Amino acid sequence: MAGFAVSQVRPESASTGGAAWGCLAGFGFGGLLIAIDEMLKGFSLRAFSATSFGLLLGSLVALLIDHSGLFEHVDEKTRWLIRLSLFLGFGYIGIVLAMRSNKEDFSLIIPYVRFAPQNKPDDLLLLDTSVIIDGRIADLIETNLLEGLVIVPRFVLKELQQIGDSVDPIRRARGRRGLEMLNRLQRSTRVEVKIHDGDFPEEKEVDAKLVRLARNLGAKLFTNDYNLGKIAELQSVNLVNIHEVAKSFKTVLLPGEILQLRIVREGKDKGQGVGYLNDGTMVVVNQGQNLIGHQVEVQVQSLLQTGAGVIVFAEVKPPAAA
Repeated sequence: MAGFAVSQVRPESASTGGAAWGCLAGFGFGGLLIAIDEMLKGFSLRAFSATSFGLLLGSLVALLIDHSGLFEHVDEKTRWLIRLSLFLGFGYIGIVLAMRSNKEDFSLIIPYVRFAPQNKPDDLLLLDTSVIIDGRIADLIETNLLEGLVIVPRFVLKELQQIGDSVDPIRRARGRRGLEMLNRLQRSTRVEVKIHDGDFPEEKEVDAKLVRLARNLGAKLFTNDYNLGKIAELQSVNLVNIHEVAKSFKTVLLPGEILQLRIVREGKDKGQGVGYLNDGTMVVVNQGQNLIGHQVEVQVQSLLQTGAGVIVFAEVKPPAAA
């Protein structure tokens, strides 16, 4: 219709043949647009901006070389060919480099704006291998204690696969547990899990890659690795250690409190019985050896802080007088 309308506007094209050619040109132009649309499927805005920037950078380099004075004594025809080769070559190299770079590398040169729906949280939760295998991160997410976009780097996924393929049965079981935890997180409706392709080939250690990725993304790094935690703290990376989180949720006991406890085994010293609270805290009960296998009331006497945690010392509470 647009082609027909254009053919009727120009007097020299208002003949019968002009209208047919106008319609034909309109169909041809429409087909060209459809073909361009098909070619651009899967071509994202980030890819377009990256290629545009790469082309601009390559053209700038070619322009600087062209004006460097290297080709002043070349005749115009040859210089035109050299100039064409410079712009085509450096433009192509710039586009290829921009397309091969990941989002973090590109953002170091041009800060980008990350568009996200308003109902999506902006917190990025970066998981390392140890915290995935541990599995408690899934419980924290499912109880709504953690919200955000879960980021699992591809090099961490590769490390999990290598552990899962180990000949050592213990390591193999740990690796498979980690993969099961990832599947559990992906099935969860409370968070979105993304596999991140960013990598740092110049870094050989996974810990160093994790710290750099956390800094580039501004993400919160979750780990159980003490050494990784110290390295992250030295580089001012936001870090959460799941072991420390678990310690903060342990029951706070004070001397004089009454507990319901099942004594399960005898203690180290004579006459002692040992029981455990729900969070795994060990309770040593004086004169409790004869009550092994029984549920009793005990009264907290004192607490001892050790490297492995807190040990509670208690006495069996005597029955109330009638």
